Order: sequence, then structure tokens, then C-alpha cells
Amino acid sequence: MTDTAHELAPHHLPPFIPAADGSDPLMTVMLVTLIVGVVLLGTFYLHLHSLPERLAHKHGRMQFELVAILGLLALFTHNNVFWVAALLLAFIQLPDFTTPLETIASSLGKIAKRYETEGCDEKNDGSDATTAVVSPLEAVAAEQAGEISEGKPQETTAAVAADTAKKDG
Repeated sequence: MTDTAHELAPHHLPPFIPAADGSDPLMTVMLVTLIVGVVLLGTFYLHLHSLPERLAHKHGRMQFELVAILGLLALFTHNNVFWVAALLLAFIQLPDFTTPLETIASSLGKIAKRYETEGCDEKNDGSDATTAVVSPLEAVAAEQAGEISEGKPQETTAAVAADTAKKDG
């Protein structure tokens, strides 16, 4: 084959026209650019999508899990509302509700266990009219008022009220 162009062909051809051997450098460059661009855009999208989770990581476990669930819902449903809610939840520090509730529950459990064992040890034979088993909450209120000591049997609510009235009056 000859390397000379046809006599009717223009003498200056632009570089994006493929050569006679079939190679197309512009298509090759665009294909590589497209693949690299799609990979970089996907990486940026997933990195941006994980932003609320990374922000909520410093907060408590429950808040982190809520943000993670909202992020997954946003990812799979393509609803941006979930992602915005996750982002707002990640920026807000939620107060810790579980620790005080767990403390209250464990304290009430200890009180109930203590007064159940005291009720079993001290048999109420009915000889003293002022002794009776009271609820744990009434016993705690009376104990905080200083009317029940560890060694004395528990008094009825009426007796506690009468003693309180004597002390106040």
C-alpha cells in the first residue's frame, strides 16, 4: 500500500479521524476517561453518602445505628429525605435517656429484693397492730423521711403519717 492520500482528499485531516489501519485514538482516550470518571464519581457518591454515619460515629451507639439505618434507606430507596434526616440526626447530640432509666430500674429491683427478703424474715403474727407489710415505694418514702431503720419492723402508712404529724406539729 502506498502512504500517499488520494488526490481528492484534503491535505490536512483533523486528528480525531481514524487512520486507515482502523485505530481510533480519540475513542480509546474517551473510553479510558469514561471508565475513570464513572469510578471516581461512584467513589465520591458513596463517600458523600457515608458522611452522616461518619459524623454520628462519635455519638452514642443508638444514635449511630439510627443514622446508619436512615443512610441505608436513603441508599436503597433513593429518597433524599432519609439522607437529610440522617445528616440532621448526626449533627444533633441526643440526650442520654437510657442510663437514668436503667439506673432507676436497677434501684427499684434492689429495693424490691431487699423488702421481699425483709418481709420473709419478719413474720407478722398480728400481735402488734402497727406492724404490716407496706409496698416498696411506701417503704422508700418512709425510709427517706427517716422513719424506718434497718432493725425496726415496718410501720403502716397510718402510723407513719401519725409520727410525721407529731414531728411536724
